[in-house]
Amino acid sequence: MNGDTGYPLEGRSWEDDVARDLPFSIQLHSARLFPPVTDHLPRLAALGYTNVEPTDSLYGDPAALRESLDESDLTALSGHFPLRLLEDDPDAACRIAETLGMRLVVCPFVPVEARPAATDDWRRFGDRLAAIAHLLRSRGFDFAWHNHDYEFRPLRDGSMPIQHIAADPAVHLEVDIAWIALAGMDPQPWLEGYAGRIAAVHIKDVAPRGSRADEDGWADVGTGIVPWPKLWKAAIAAGASLLIAEHDNPSDFDRFARRSIDAMRAFAAMTNGEPAAR
Repeated sequence: MNGDTGYPLEGRSWEDDVARDLPFSIQLHSARLFPPVTDHLPRLAALGYTNVEPTDSLYGDPAALRESLDESDLTALSGHFPLRLLEDDPDAACRIAETLGMRLVVCPFVPVEARPAATDDWRRFGDRLAAIAHLLRSRGFDFAWHNHDYEFRPLRDGSMPIQHIAADPAVHLEVDIAWIALAGMDPQPWLEGYAGRIAAVHIKDVAPRGSRADEDGWADVGTGIVPWPKLWKAAIAAGASLLIAEHDNPSDFDRFARRSIDAMRAFAAMTNGEPAAR
């Protein structure tokens, strides 16, 4: 966003206003090892979360999932959908997204066996994602790609897969900060470079080297080595409308959810704006 913000108050910025309106969100993939996942929804609401991000393992009965969300006064503004479904049956994906009240459809990864290797292959993959993005846009949905580390590892020609994935402006990004850091990159320049195209950010942390082996080296938000206070503000400045807590392998889901929302409240306070309270 550029130009005059229209705010007359000195010291107030559009980032402050956006931060104040953001929901506290959590990725339900983090709860997959503690089924049934829907049993956690009332507790998440009690902790102060107002939005969740489901994955395709929960889409067996979208209407029932929507009912569970409504009972806990939770929204699901975004969701993860497998690439095969988005390409082979986009109508089904749209029906699920519509039932759940989503506005953002996210493709989370490409399986290893189908992952491009050469630059030309990544360019063609980017074209496939662009086709999905344009189709979904015609149906009223935004589309984003969720990264891991491999998108930020240079190819032989020096380019990176992420550049080919996001070649078409219709393809937006759900940036997983921790995976960028694990690729050895500084996440902030990437947030700044794709400002205006970042639909969501995964708020995930990395444990200090050699620790938390039982959790695959991940950490509860705010307890690891990712410099989240500054990156939280950078994510908001880049236009992210969803900041979503995630842990890929927590040994205690409730602990992760509780610590992470406490950390996100602190980050929000540092930006002079608090996500929407319940």
